[in-house]
Amino acid sequence: SRACADCHQPDRAFSDGKRVALGVGDQPGTRNAPAILNRTYGRAFFWDGRVATLEEQVLLPIQHPKELGADLPTVVGRLRADATYRRQFAEVFGRPPDVRSLSHALATYVRTIFSGASAYDRFEAGETTGLSPLAQQGLRLFRGRANCTACHAGPNFTDEDFHNTGVSWGHRPYDAGRAVVTGVPQDTGKFKTPTLREVERTAPYMHDGSIATLEEVVEFYDRGGNENPFRDRELRRLSLTAEEKAALLAFLQSLSGQIRDGLE
Repeated sequence: SRACADCHQPDRAFSDGKRVALGVGDQPGTRNAPAILNRTYGRAFFWDGRVATLEEQVLLPIQHPKELGADLPTVVGRLRADATYRRQFAEVFGRPPDVRSLSHALATYVRTIFSGASAYDRFEAGETTGLSPLAQQGLRLFRGRANCTACHAGPNFTDEDFHNTGVSWGHRPYDAGRAVVTGVPQDTGKFKTPTLREVERTAPYMHDGSIATLEEVVEFYDRGGNENPFRDRELRRLSLTAEEKAALLAFLQSLSGQIRDGLE
């Protein structure tokens, strides 16, 4: 009753527009479905980074009782019962479908999903009119006083690291994030930095989907996130003007471009 594409919809930049993902029987999860863009460059997967490879990652939602709610023997059995899949797996892997080839097939497809060719990319390639003057001001803020690149670094706009910004601090039950994986108290409330590619299309935002709009995201960081004992030391109150907030928003909107996957 569910497929990967229910939460990672191509026309929504491989996100789903919901606060938290809905699995089998419309069961709500606890986290927002992340946009799976440019994940070939990823170093850890899931919001808490609990696995190191896409081959591991793609199998876990299949088995999660609140996500796809299946088990691997059943899925492999269905693949083997389908003549088209039997033929395709034989052509690619030289054997009938099994768990290993299933994980490689899914992971290889995810690695083909790319976002690029945005207005920002054209500007960086030398097209001086690629960004509006307001978006250029936003880029200077992004790299400068707003300090966004402390976490959203590089061409993929993520350091692939984990940070506590205070999102959902004080909520019950509280999601401890990375600390559940590492067992390190200082990792409490840390979550993986998401890419900002296509960010205008992937609302709502944050690991819990608690921020509805990009304007609200800018306001959140303008006040320095939410204070808590583990808040990232790079966060501080910015006190941006209304024009500066508009400039940052214009820059973030410039990161929408073209999405391609292995089916094109």
